[in-house]
Amino acid sequence: MNQLSVTVVIPAFEEGDSILPVLRRLVDGISLQFEVLVVVDFLEDSTARSVTHEWGDDPRIKTVVQTYGRGPANAIRYGIERAKYPVVVVTMADGSDDPRLIDPLSRLVERGVVVAAASRYSRGGQQVGGPLLKGVMSRVAGRSLGVFARVGTHDATNSFKAFDTDFVRQVGIDSRSGFEIGLELTAKARRLRRPVAELPTIWLDRTLGESNFDVRAWLPKYLRWYRFAFGPELSIDQVRRRGAHIASVNSGRVQSESGEDHRSEK
Repeated sequence: MNQLSVTVVIPAFEEGDSILPVLRRLVDGISLQFEVLVVVDFLEDSTARSVTHEWGDDPRIKTVVQTYGRGPANAIRYGIERAKYPVVVVTMADGSDDPRLIDPLSRLVERGVVVAAASRYSRGGQQVGGPLLKGVMSRVAGRSLGVFARVGTHDATNSFKAFDTDFVRQVGIDSRSGFEIGLELTAKARRLRRPVAELPTIWLDRTLGESNFDVRAWLPKYLRWYRFAFGPELSIDQVRRRGAHIASVNSGRVQSESGEDHRSEK
Protein backbone atom coordinates (compact mmCIF):
# COMPACT_ATOMS: atom_id res chain seq x y z
CA MET A 1 0.00 0.00 0.00
CA ASN A 2 1.17 3.52 -0.77
CA GLN A 3 1.47 5.60 2.37
CA LEU A 4 0.12 9.14 2.27
CA SER A 5 2.96 11.62 2.55
CA VAL A 6 2.90 15.34 3.32
CA THR A 7 5.27 18.26 2.92
CA VAL A 8 5.00 20.86 5.68
CA VAL A 9 6.11 24.38 4.71
CA ILE A 10 7.00 26.81 7.50
CA PRO A 11 7.95 30.38 6.54
CA ALA A 12 10.24 31.79 9.22
CA PHE A 13 12.04 35.04 9.97
CA GLU A 14 14.48 35.40 12.88
CA GLU A 15 12.61 32.95 15.11
CA GLY A 16 15.79 31.69 16.77
CA ASP A 17 15.31 28.98 19.39
CA SER A 18 11.57 29.74 19.67
CA ILE A 19 10.94 27.52 16.65
CA LEU A 20 12.40 24.44 18.36
CA PRO A 21 9.39 23.55 20.56
CA VAL A 22 7.17 24.16 17.52
CA LEU A 23 9.12 21.57 15.53
CA ARG A 24 9.10 19.11 18.44
CA ARG A 25 5.31 19.31 18.69
CA LEU A 26 5.04 18.95 14.92
CA VAL A 27 7.20 15.80 14.83
CA ASP A 28 5.21 14.33 17.73
CA GLY A 29 1.87 15.26 16.17
CA ILE A 30 2.28 13.82 12.66
CA SER A 31 1.90 10.10 12.05
CA LEU A 32 2.12 10.32 8.25
CA GLN A 33 5.36 10.17 6.31
CA PHE A 34 6.50 13.78 6.09
CA GLU A 35 9.15 16.32 5.27
CA VAL A 36 9.40 19.76 6.84
CA LEU A 37 10.77 22.71 4.87
CA VAL A 38 11.63 25.65 7.11
CA VAL A 39 11.98 28.48 4.60
CA VAL A 40 14.09 31.51 5.47
CA ASP A 41 15.13 34.61 3.51
CA PHE A 42 18.88 34.34 4.14
CA LEU A 43 21.28 31.73 5.50
CA GLU A 44 22.32 33.89 8.47
CA ASP A 45 18.74 33.94 9.81
CA SER A 46 18.76 32.83 13.47
CA THR A 47 16.02 30.31 12.64
CA ALA A 48 18.34 28.45 10.28
CA ARG A 49 21.09 28.21 12.90
CA SER A 50 18.71 26.84 15.53
CA VAL A 51 17.11 24.28 13.23
CA THR A 52 20.46 23.06 11.93
CA HIS A 53 21.86 22.73 15.46
CA GLU A 54 18.85 20.83 16.80
CA TRP A 55 17.70 18.85 13.75
CA GLY A 56 20.72 18.70 11.46
CA ASP A 57 20.85 14.89 11.65
CA ASP A 58 17.16 14.38 10.81
CA PRO A 59 16.68 14.17 7.00
CA ARG A 60 12.97 14.92 7.37
CA ILE A 61 13.57 18.47 8.56
CA LYS A 62 15.36 20.85 6.22
CA THR A 63 16.14 24.53 6.19
CA VAL A 64 15.96 26.09 2.73
CA VAL A 65 16.92 29.61 1.74
CA GLN A 66 14.42 31.06 -0.70
CA THR A 67 15.49 33.22 -3.65
CA TYR A 68 12.20 34.88 -4.62
CA GLY A 69 12.54 38.01 -2.48
CA ARG A 70 11.92 38.67 1.19
CA GLY A 71 8.59 38.05 2.87
CA PRO A 72 6.27 35.23 3.92
CA ALA A 73 4.43 34.94 0.61
CA ASN A 74 7.65 34.36 -1.29
CA ALA A 75 8.82 31.90 1.36
CA ILE A 76 5.57 29.92 1.13
CA ARG A 77 5.63 29.95 -2.67
CA TYR A 78 9.24 28.77 -2.72
CA GLY A 79 8.50 25.98 -0.26
CA ILE A 80 5.44 24.72 -2.11
CA GLU A 81 7.31 24.63 -5.40
CA ARG A 82 9.91 22.38 -3.78
CA ALA A 83 7.44 20.05 -2.06
CA LYS A 84 8.06 16.43 -3.02
CA TYR A 85 4.82 14.99 -1.66
CA PRO A 86 1.23 15.14 -3.04
CA VAL A 87 -0.09 17.06 -0.03
CA VAL A 88 1.45 20.28 1.21
CA VAL A 89 0.54 21.94 4.50
CA VAL A 90 1.40 25.55 5.35
CA THR A 91 1.76 26.30 9.03
CA MET A 92 3.37 29.09 11.01
CA ALA A 93 6.65 29.15 12.95
CA ASP A 94 5.11 30.87 15.98
CA GLY A 95 3.35 27.83 17.45
CA SER A 96 -0.16 29.26 17.00
CA ASP A 97 -1.34 26.27 14.92
CA ASP A 98 -2.15 22.80 16.26
CA PRO A 99 0.14 20.28 14.46
CA ARG A 100 -2.13 17.38 15.44
CA LEU A 101 -4.51 18.64 12.74
CA ILE A 102 -2.01 18.04 9.94
CA ASP A 103 -2.92 14.34 9.63
CA PRO A 104 -6.72 14.81 9.27
CA LEU A 105 -6.31 17.82 6.97
CA SER A 106 -4.02 15.77 4.74
CA ARG A 107 -6.52 12.91 4.72
CA LEU A 108 -9.17 15.29 3.39
CA VAL A 109 -6.89 16.15 0.47
CA GLU A 110 -6.28 12.43 -0.08
CA ARG A 111 -10.05 12.05 -0.47
CA GLY A 112 -10.23 14.68 -3.22
CA VAL A 113 -10.39 18.07 -1.50
CA VAL A 114 -8.00 20.60 -3.06
CA VAL A 115 -7.98 22.95 -0.05
CA ALA A 116 -8.51 21.70 3.50
CA ALA A 117 -8.72 24.59 5.97
CA ALA A 118 -8.12 24.65 9.69
CA SER A 119 -11.03 26.84 10.76
CA ARG A 120 -11.13 29.06 13.84
CA TYR A 121 -14.67 30.15 13.06
CA SER A 122 -16.54 26.89 12.43
CA ARG A 123 -18.38 25.05 15.20
CA GLY A 124 -15.78 23.79 17.67
CA GLY A 125 -13.12 26.24 16.56
CA GLN A 126 -11.72 29.10 18.59
CA GLN A 127 -9.24 31.95 18.45
CA VAL A 128 -7.42 32.70 21.70
CA GLY A 129 -5.61 36.03 21.92
CA GLY A 130 -4.28 38.17 19.12
CA PRO A 131 -5.04 41.78 18.14
CA LEU A 132 -8.74 42.61 18.42
CA LEU A 133 -9.04 44.46 15.09
CA LYS A 134 -7.24 41.73 13.17
CA GLY A 135 -9.47 39.08 14.75
CA VAL A 136 -12.71 40.94 14.01
CA MET A 137 -11.77 41.56 10.37
CA SER A 138 -10.68 37.97 9.89
CA ARG A 139 -13.88 36.60 11.41
CA VAL A 140 -16.11 38.88 9.32
CA ALA A 141 -14.24 38.03 6.13
CA GLY A 142 -14.22 34.31 6.83
CA ARG A 143 -17.88 34.00 7.77
CA SER A 144 -19.12 36.19 4.92
CA LEU A 145 -17.11 34.22 2.37
CA GLY A 146 -18.39 30.97 3.82
CA VAL A 147 -22.04 32.06 3.75
CA PHE A 148 -22.30 34.30 0.68
CA ALA A 149 -19.51 33.10 -1.62
CA ARG A 150 -19.87 29.48 -0.44
CA VAL A 151 -16.12 28.91 -0.54
CA GLY A 152 -16.34 25.77 1.60
CA THR A 153 -14.81 27.18 4.77
CA HIS A 154 -15.60 29.85 7.35
CA ASP A 155 -11.91 30.72 7.71
CA ALA A 156 -10.52 31.43 4.27
CA THR A 157 -7.94 33.88 5.64
CA ASN A 158 -6.20 31.38 7.94
CA SER A 159 -2.80 30.38 6.58
CA PHE A 160 -2.99 26.94 8.23
CA LYS A 161 -4.26 24.82 5.35
CA ALA A 162 -3.51 21.61 3.47
CA PHE A 163 -3.40 21.77 -0.31
CA ASP A 164 -3.35 19.35 -3.18
CA THR A 165 0.16 20.01 -4.51
CA ASP A 166 -0.83 19.42 -8.14
CA PHE A 167 -3.76 21.85 -7.79
CA VAL A 168 -1.47 24.60 -6.52
CA ARG A 169 0.95 24.06 -9.37
CA GLN A 170 -1.94 24.15 -11.85
CA VAL A 171 -3.39 27.46 -10.71
CA GLY A 172 -0.14 29.07 -9.59
CA ILE A 173 0.50 31.42 -6.67
CA ASP A 174 0.28 35.11 -7.49
CA SER A 175 0.62 36.65 -4.02
CA ARG A 176 4.00 38.23 -3.39
CA SER A 177 3.58 39.75 0.06
CA GLY A 178 1.85 39.06 3.35
CA PHE A 179 -0.06 35.91 4.22
CA GLU A 180 -2.86 36.14 1.67
CA ILE A 181 -1.89 32.91 -0.13
CA GLY A 182 -4.43 30.90 1.88
CA LEU A 183 -7.20 33.26 0.80
CA GLU A 184 -5.93 33.36 -2.78
CA LEU A 185 -5.94 29.57 -3.22
CA THR A 186 -9.34 29.23 -1.54
CA ALA A 187 -10.79 31.86 -3.89
CA LYS A 188 -9.26 30.15 -6.91
CA ALA A 189 -10.67 26.78 -5.84
CA ARG A 190 -14.11 28.35 -5.50
CA ARG A 191 -14.03 29.97 -8.96
CA LEU A 192 -12.97 26.61 -10.42
CA ARG A 193 -15.70 24.87 -8.38
CA ARG A 194 -13.14 22.53 -6.83
CA PRO A 195 -13.95 21.01 -3.42
CA VAL A 196 -12.87 22.85 -0.26
CA ALA A 197 -13.46 21.53 3.26
CA GLU A 198 -12.64 22.55 6.82
CA LEU A 199 -11.96 21.15 10.25
CA PRO A 200 -12.26 23.18 13.46
CA THR A 201 -9.08 24.31 15.16
CA ILE A 202 -8.09 26.25 18.25
CA TRP A 203 -5.62 29.00 17.37
CA LEU A 204 -3.40 30.34 20.14
CA ASP A 205 -1.62 33.68 19.85
CA ARG A 206 2.16 33.40 19.96
CA THR A 207 3.82 33.72 23.36
CA LEU A 208 7.37 34.39 22.10
CA GLY A 209 8.55 36.99 19.62
CA GLU A 210 6.48 39.50 17.70
CA SER A 211 4.04 39.10 14.83
CA ASN A 212 5.04 40.58 11.46
CA PHE A 213 1.41 41.01 10.36
CA ASP A 214 0.77 44.56 9.08
CA VAL A 215 -2.98 45.12 8.72
CA ARG A 216 -2.80 48.49 6.99
CA ALA A 217 -0.27 47.36 4.41
CA TRP A 218 -1.90 44.06 3.53
CA LEU A 219 -5.64 44.77 3.86
CA PRO A 220 -6.12 46.10 0.28
CA LYS A 221 -4.45 42.98 -1.10
CA TYR A 222 -6.69 40.71 0.96
CA LEU A 223 -9.75 42.60 -0.26
CA ARG A 224 -8.90 41.96 -3.92
CA TRP A 225 -8.73 38.21 -3.33
CA TYR A 226 -11.88 38.45 -1.21
CA ARG A 227 -13.79 40.00 -4.15
CA PHE A 228 -12.34 37.44 -6.54
CA ALA A 229 -14.01 34.61 -4.59
CA PHE A 230 -17.42 35.84 -5.79
CA GLY A 231 -18.48 35.09 -9.33
CA PRO A 232 -19.27 32.39 -11.90
CA GLU A 233 -17.18 29.34 -12.65
CA LEU A 234 -13.94 29.96 -14.54
CA SER A 235 -11.48 27.81 -16.43
CA ILE A 236 -7.92 27.33 -15.20
CA ASP A 237 -6.63 29.68 -17.92
CA GLN A 238 -9.10 32.35 -16.83
CA VAL A 239 -8.14 31.91 -13.18
CA ARG A 240 -4.47 32.23 -14.02
CA ARG A 241 -5.03 35.38 -16.09
CA ARG A 242 -7.17 37.06 -13.44
CA GLY A 243 -4.78 36.01 -10.71
CA ALA A 244 -1.90 37.58 -12.61
CA HIS A 245 -3.91 40.79 -12.97
CA ILE A 246 -4.63 40.93 -9.23
CA ALA A 247 -0.93 40.36 -8.56
CA SER A 248 -0.09 43.26 -10.88
CA VAL A 249 -2.48 45.55 -9.04
CA ASN A 250 -1.24 44.41 -5.64
CA SER A 251 2.36 45.04 -6.63
CA GLY A 252 1.54 48.52 -7.93
CA ARG A 253 1.88 47.60 -11.59
CA VAL A 254 -1.03 46.94 -13.93
CA GLN A 255 -0.46 45.13 -17.20
CA SER A 256 -2.45 46.38 -20.14
CA GLU A 257 -3.93 44.07 -22.73
CA SER A 258 -1.13 45.04 -25.13
CA GLY A 259 1.36 43.64 -22.63
CA GLU A 260 2.87 46.99 -21.62
CA ASP A 261 3.28 47.60 -17.89
CA HIS A 262 2.34 50.92 -16.32
CA ARG A 263 2.10 52.17 -12.78
CA SER A 264 -1.28 51.95 -11.13
CA GLU A 265 -2.64 55.05 -9.45
CA LYS A 266 -2.25 55.13 -5.69
